[in-house]
Amino acid sequence: MSRIKVYDKEIQHLTTFQMIEVDRLMIDEYGISLLQMMENAGRCLSTLAIKRFLKGKLKTKRVVILAGTGGNGGGAMVCARRLHNLGAKVIVYLSAEQDRMSPVAQLQLNTLKRMGIRIKRADELANAKPVALVIDGIIGYSIKGDPVGSAKKMIEWANAQLAPVLALDTPSGLDLTIGHVYHPTVKASATLTLALPKNGLFTEEVKEVRGDLYLGNIGVPPELYAEPSLTMKVRHGLFAKGDVIKIDPIEIEGHKEGEVFISETGK
Repeated sequence: MSRIKVYDKEIQHLTTFQMIEVDRLMIDEYGISLLQMMENAGRCLSTLAIKRFLKGKLKTKRVVILAGTGGNGGGAMVCARRLHNLGAKVIVYLSAEQDRMSPVAQLQLNTLKRMGIRIKRADELANAKPVALVIDGIIGYSIKGDPVGSAKKMIEWANAQLAPVLALDTPSGLDLTIGHVYHPTVKASATLTLALPKNGLFTEEVKEVRGDLYLGNIGVPPELYAEPSLTMKVRHGLFAKGDVIKIDPIEIEGHKEGEVFISETGK
């Protein structure tokens, strides 16, 4: 199995507001649906889960998927489907009832149900057996304050596990723009952020909760970033080394604001 490569060139960051605009442009201007982006996110997440955490026979590995009501939950459920198809023992726990989910998350859940994948409520986590990996898809970049209710309980359960936690886009509980760590926040072993790295992932406090940082390709055309509402310059070939790349930021004197330089290490 090929190893995940480390990106070795400069790359720009996004704020939460810029990521919202990327999503809007993808759907409204480029005709790339949220369902397509979600599928790409889940595919990248399953790839990272296998290559980084689930090495060996998947049929012996138990994976818990923690799914919220929005895009992160939907992407995590795509990952659940793909890991199930490859033989892993997958159980999905939901933060809310299906009628509170976004339409695309509901579509993903319906597929899992049709496949016979086990779906459980968040309050059933107390009875969960030990697992090889926890996937965090509870809360995305729309967080507004401290997690409460089922989301809070799911985060606390994840943090109490001996198994590693892999977060999708952001550890649940983290503000991606300013890097504020709400209480509680998932303490991830690794985070797969999407499209471009987010500003809030690089403070010293955040590094303790996001773990190793990877970037997943959800199919954003470089030309989209140059649109008048963004005016960013993103080079072609960002994902030439693979749809999942590892990014290790280092400080380089004279770098421009909003850019991070990536060290070619860990090959």
